[in-house]
Amino acid sequence: MKKYIPVLLLFFVSLQMKAQQSNMDREPKKAKKEKINLLAKKEEEGVLNYSKQTLVGFKVVNDGYGGFLEFGKRISDNKSLLYQFEMCERKSMKEEKLQNPYYQSTSFVFGKINFFYPVKMGVQYEMLLGNKGNRNGVNISANFGGGLSLALLRPYMLQVDKGNINFDMVTFNSPDSLYYLYDDSAYYVAGGPTFSQGWSKLKITPGLYAKSSLRFDYGKYNEMINGLEVGISAEYYTRNIPLMVRVEQQRFFLGVYAAILFGKRK
Repeated sequence: MKKYIPVLLLFFVSLQMKAQQSNMDREPKKAKKEKINLLAKKEEEGVLNYSKQTLVGFKVVNDGYGGFLEFGKRISDNKSLLYQFEMCERKSMKEEKLQNPYYQSTSFVFGKINFFYPVKMGVQYEMLLGNKGNRNGVNISANFGGGLSLALLRPYMLQVDKGNINFDMVTFNSPDSLYYLYDDSAYYVAGGPTFSQGWSKLKITPGLYAKSSLRFDYGKYNEMINGLEVGISAEYYTRNIPLMVRVEQQRFFLGVYAAILFGKRK
Protein backbone atom coordinates (compact mmCIF):
# COMPACT_ATOMS: atom_id res chain seq x y z
CA MET A 1 0.00 0.00 0.00
CA LYS A 2 2.86 2.33 0.86
CA LYS A 3 4.16 2.24 -2.69
CA TYR A 4 0.89 3.86 -3.94
CA ILE A 5 1.07 6.79 -1.51
CA PRO A 6 3.45 8.92 -3.69
CA VAL A 7 1.25 8.28 -6.72
CA LEU A 8 -1.87 9.37 -4.81
CA LEU A 9 -0.12 12.47 -3.50
CA LEU A 10 1.00 13.41 -7.01
CA PHE A 11 -2.54 12.88 -8.28
CA PHE A 12 -4.08 15.15 -5.62
CA VAL A 13 -1.41 17.81 -6.15
CA SER A 14 -2.06 17.85 -9.90
CA LEU A 15 -5.80 18.19 -9.28
CA GLN A 16 -5.20 21.11 -6.95
CA MET A 17 -2.92 22.84 -9.46
CA LYS A 18 -5.46 22.33 -12.24
CA ALA A 19 -8.22 23.81 -10.10
CA GLN A 20 -6.08 26.83 -9.27
CA GLN A 21 -5.22 27.34 -12.94
CA SER A 22 -8.90 27.13 -13.84
CA ASN A 23 -9.71 29.79 -11.24
CA MET A 24 -6.93 32.01 -12.58
CA ASP A 25 -8.31 31.68 -16.13
CA ARG A 26 -11.78 32.62 -14.94
CA GLU A 27 -10.66 35.67 -12.98
CA PRO A 28 -9.79 37.89 -16.00
CA LYS A 29 -13.08 36.99 -17.71
CA LYS A 30 -14.98 37.65 -14.50
CA ALA A 31 -13.20 40.97 -13.96
CA LYS A 32 -13.91 42.02 -17.56
CA LYS A 33 -17.57 41.12 -17.19
CA GLU A 34 -17.84 43.05 -13.93
CA LYS A 35 -16.16 46.05 -15.56
CA ILE A 36 -18.63 46.00 -18.47
CA ASN A 37 -21.57 45.71 -16.08
CA LEU A 38 -20.21 48.63 -14.05
CA LEU A 39 -19.79 50.77 -17.18
CA ALA A 40 -23.33 49.98 -18.31
CA LYS A 41 -24.72 50.78 -14.85
CA LYS A 42 -22.90 54.10 -14.68
CA GLU A 43 -24.10 55.07 -18.15
CA GLU A 44 -27.67 54.35 -17.13
CA GLU A 45 -27.12 56.60 -14.12
CA GLY A 46 -25.77 59.38 -16.36
CA VAL A 47 -22.12 59.17 -15.23
CA LEU A 48 -19.19 59.74 -17.63
CA ASN A 49 -16.69 57.16 -16.43
CA TYR A 50 -13.34 58.48 -17.70
CA SER A 51 -10.57 60.92 -16.78
CA LYS A 52 -8.86 61.50 -20.15
CA GLN A 53 -9.70 61.07 -23.82
CA THR A 54 -7.84 61.22 -27.13
CA LEU A 55 -9.42 61.38 -30.58
CA VAL A 56 -8.84 62.27 -34.21
CA GLY A 57 -11.37 63.91 -36.47
CA PHE A 58 -11.75 64.38 -40.21
CA LYS A 59 -13.89 67.29 -41.33
CA VAL A 60 -15.46 68.77 -44.44
CA VAL A 61 -15.96 72.54 -44.43
CA ASN A 62 -18.21 74.47 -46.81
CA ASP A 63 -15.05 75.75 -48.56
CA GLY A 64 -12.49 73.05 -47.81
CA TYR A 65 -11.48 70.04 -45.75
CA GLY A 66 -9.06 69.05 -42.97
CA GLY A 67 -8.42 67.13 -39.79
CA PHE A 68 -7.72 67.66 -36.11
CA LEU A 69 -6.21 65.98 -33.05
CA GLU A 70 -7.81 66.38 -29.62
CA PHE A 71 -6.79 65.67 -26.02
CA GLY A 72 -9.50 65.96 -23.39
CA LYS A 73 -9.64 66.03 -19.61
CA ARG A 74 -12.79 65.59 -17.54
CA ILE A 75 -13.31 68.31 -14.93
CA SER A 76 -16.69 67.11 -13.61
CA ASP A 77 -19.32 64.45 -14.36
CA ASN A 78 -20.74 66.42 -17.29
CA LYS A 79 -17.97 68.87 -18.22
CA SER A 80 -14.62 68.46 -20.00
CA LEU A 81 -11.75 70.61 -21.23
CA LEU A 82 -10.50 69.83 -24.76
CA TYR A 83 -7.15 70.82 -26.29
CA GLN A 84 -7.18 70.78 -30.09
CA PHE A 85 -4.71 71.03 -32.96
CA GLU A 86 -6.23 71.42 -36.44
CA MET A 87 -5.05 71.89 -40.01
CA CYS A 88 -7.24 72.47 -43.06
CA GLU A 89 -7.13 73.69 -46.62
CA ARG A 90 -9.67 76.35 -47.57
CA LYS A 91 -10.43 77.52 -51.10
CA SER A 92 -12.21 80.41 -52.74
CA MET A 93 -15.72 79.63 -53.94
CA LYS A 94 -14.72 81.25 -57.27
CA GLU A 95 -12.13 78.60 -58.13
CA GLU A 96 -12.55 76.71 -61.40
CA LYS A 97 -10.08 74.13 -62.69
CA LEU A 98 -9.03 74.35 -66.34
CA GLN A 99 -6.95 72.13 -68.62
CA ASN A 100 -4.90 73.24 -71.62
CA PRO A 101 -5.52 70.56 -74.31
CA TYR A 102 -2.23 71.36 -76.04
CA TYR A 103 -0.04 70.33 -73.08
CA GLN A 104 0.15 67.07 -71.16
CA SER A 105 0.34 68.71 -67.75
CA THR A 106 -1.64 69.26 -64.56
CA SER A 107 -4.84 71.29 -64.47
CA PHE A 108 -4.74 74.87 -63.17
CA VAL A 109 -7.03 77.39 -61.49
CA PHE A 110 -7.50 80.64 -63.38
CA GLY A 111 -6.57 83.62 -61.20
CA LYS A 112 -5.56 81.76 -58.02
CA ILE A 113 -2.93 83.58 -55.92
CA ASN A 114 -2.28 81.35 -52.89
CA PHE A 115 -3.01 78.01 -51.33
CA PHE A 116 -4.58 78.73 -47.93
CA TYR A 117 -3.85 76.39 -44.97
CA PRO A 118 -5.30 77.51 -41.60
CA VAL A 119 -3.45 75.92 -38.66
CA LYS A 120 -5.34 76.22 -35.37
CA MET A 121 -4.37 75.61 -31.75
CA GLY A 122 -7.01 76.16 -29.12
CA VAL A 123 -9.14 75.06 -26.19
CA GLN A 124 -12.74 73.82 -26.24
CA TYR A 125 -15.18 73.58 -23.34
CA GLU A 126 -17.47 70.53 -23.61
CA MET A 127 -20.74 70.17 -21.74
CA LEU A 128 -22.84 66.99 -21.72
CA LEU A 129 -26.45 67.60 -22.79
CA GLY A 130 -27.82 64.08 -22.98
CA ASN A 131 -26.43 60.71 -21.87
CA LYS A 132 -26.77 57.42 -23.71
CA GLY A 133 -28.98 55.90 -21.05
CA ASN A 134 -28.25 52.42 -22.43
CA ARG A 135 -25.66 50.51 -24.43
CA ASN A 136 -27.13 51.48 -27.80
CA GLY A 137 -27.79 55.15 -27.07
CA VAL A 138 -26.06 58.36 -28.10
CA ASN A 139 -24.20 60.93 -26.01
CA ILE A 140 -24.97 64.52 -27.05
CA SER A 141 -22.64 67.31 -26.00
CA ALA A 142 -22.11 70.99 -26.82
CA ASN A 143 -18.63 72.42 -27.47
CA PHE A 144 -17.48 76.01 -27.66
CA GLY A 145 -14.10 77.70 -27.53
CA GLY A 146 -11.31 79.10 -29.68
CA GLY A 147 -7.65 80.01 -29.88
CA LEU A 148 -4.84 80.99 -32.24
CA SER A 149 -5.09 80.53 -36.01
CA LEU A 150 -2.12 80.84 -38.39
CA ALA A 151 -2.82 81.30 -42.10
CA LEU A 152 -0.10 79.52 -44.08
CA LEU A 153 -0.04 81.03 -47.57
CA ARG A 154 1.76 79.05 -50.26
CA PRO A 155 2.10 80.85 -53.62
CA TYR A 156 0.17 79.32 -56.49
CA MET A 157 2.60 78.87 -59.39
CA LEU A 158 1.65 78.41 -63.05
CA GLN A 159 3.77 76.71 -65.68
CA VAL A 160 3.83 78.89 -68.80
CA ASP A 161 5.40 78.43 -72.25
CA LYS A 162 7.31 81.51 -73.45
CA GLY A 163 7.94 79.93 -76.81
CA ASN A 164 10.49 77.46 -78.17
CA ILE A 165 9.50 75.05 -75.37
CA ASN A 166 10.96 77.44 -72.79
CA PHE A 167 8.92 77.00 -69.61
CA ASP A 168 8.76 79.43 -66.68
CA MET A 169 6.91 79.35 -63.35
CA VAL A 170 4.74 82.46 -62.82
CA THR A 171 2.68 83.56 -59.82
CA PHE A 172 -0.35 85.85 -59.64
CA ASN A 173 1.06 88.59 -57.44
CA SER A 174 -1.43 91.21 -58.61
CA PRO A 175 -4.25 91.71 -61.13
CA ASP A 176 -1.72 93.41 -63.45
CA SER A 177 0.35 90.23 -63.71
CA LEU A 178 -2.81 88.29 -64.57
CA TYR A 179 -3.68 90.62 -67.48
CA TYR A 180 -0.09 90.54 -68.74
CA LEU A 181 0.08 86.78 -68.60
CA TYR A 182 -3.12 86.17 -70.55
CA ASP A 183 -3.01 89.10 -72.96
CA ASP A 184 0.59 88.75 -74.11
CA SER A 185 0.65 86.24 -76.98
CA ALA A 186 4.19 85.20 -76.02
CA TYR A 187 2.84 83.40 -72.96
CA TYR A 188 0.79 80.21 -72.87
CA VAL A 189 -0.36 78.46 -69.71
CA ALA A 190 0.85 74.86 -69.78
CA GLY A 191 -0.34 73.71 -66.37
CA GLY A 192 -0.60 74.21 -62.63
CA PRO A 193 1.84 73.61 -59.77
CA THR A 194 3.03 70.36 -58.29
CA PHE A 195 2.76 69.70 -54.54
CA SER A 196 6.47 70.42 -53.98
CA GLN A 197 6.39 73.93 -55.45
CA GLY A 198 5.95 77.15 -53.50
CA TRP A 199 6.89 75.96 -50.00
CA SER A 200 10.14 77.96 -49.96
CA LYS A 201 8.07 81.18 -50.33
CA LEU A 202 5.57 80.32 -47.61
CA LYS A 203 4.09 83.30 -45.73
CA ILE A 204 2.31 83.30 -42.35
CA THR A 205 -0.51 85.61 -41.26
CA PRO A 206 -1.60 85.32 -37.61
CA GLY A 207 -5.18 85.48 -36.41
CA LEU A 208 -7.79 84.17 -33.98
CA TYR A 209 -10.65 81.72 -34.30
CA ALA A 210 -13.77 80.67 -32.42
CA LYS A 211 -16.10 77.76 -32.98
CA SER A 212 -19.17 76.08 -31.54
CA SER A 213 -20.52 72.61 -32.26
CA LEU A 214 -22.76 69.71 -31.29
CA ARG A 215 -21.19 66.28 -30.89
CA PHE A 216 -23.03 62.95 -31.17
CA ASP A 217 -21.12 59.99 -29.70
CA TYR A 218 -22.55 56.55 -30.41
CA GLY A 219 -19.49 54.54 -29.29
CA LYS A 220 -20.05 51.43 -27.18
CA TYR A 221 -19.93 52.35 -23.48
CA ASN A 222 -17.63 55.24 -22.54
CA GLU A 223 -14.34 53.59 -23.48
CA MET A 224 -14.58 54.11 -27.24
CA ILE A 225 -15.43 57.28 -29.16
CA ASN A 226 -17.23 56.93 -32.48
CA GLY A 227 -19.23 59.94 -33.42
CA LEU A 228 -20.23 62.86 -35.56
CA GLU A 229 -19.79 66.57 -35.02
CA VAL A 230 -21.49 69.51 -36.75
CA GLY A 231 -20.63 73.11 -36.07
CA ILE A 232 -19.79 76.63 -37.14
CA SER A 233 -16.40 78.38 -37.02
CA ALA A 234 -15.14 81.92 -37.50
CA GLU A 235 -11.59 83.10 -38.27
CA TYR A 236 -10.17 86.63 -38.21
CA TYR A 237 -6.65 87.49 -39.45
CA THR A 238 -4.48 90.56 -39.03
CA ARG A 239 -4.27 91.09 -42.81
CA ASN A 240 -6.41 90.30 -45.83
CA ILE A 241 -5.89 86.80 -47.23
CA PRO A 242 -5.21 86.97 -51.01
CA LEU A 243 -6.82 83.93 -52.61
CA MET A 244 -7.97 85.02 -56.08
CA VAL A 245 -7.48 88.03 -58.38
CA ARG A 246 -10.59 90.01 -59.34
CA VAL A 247 -12.16 88.80 -56.08
CA GLU A 248 -12.44 91.01 -53.01
CA GLN A 249 -9.87 89.98 -50.41
CA GLN A 250 -11.00 89.45 -46.84
CA ARG A 251 -9.63 88.77 -43.38
CA PHE A 252 -12.80 87.31 -41.81
CA PHE A 253 -13.96 83.79 -42.73
CA LEU A 254 -17.15 82.12 -41.53
CA GLY A 255 -17.85 78.45 -42.24
CA VAL A 256 -19.92 75.43 -41.31
CA TYR A 257 -18.51 71.93 -41.06
CA ALA A 258 -19.25 68.26 -40.39
CA ALA A 259 -16.71 65.82 -38.93
CA ILE A 260 -16.36 62.14 -38.09
CA LEU A 261 -14.61 61.24 -34.83
CA PHE A 262 -12.58 58.24 -33.62
CA GLY A 263 -10.95 57.91 -30.23
CA LYS A 264 -10.63 56.33 -26.82
CA ARG A 265 -11.20 57.25 -23.18
CA LYS A 266 -9.49 56.01 -20.05
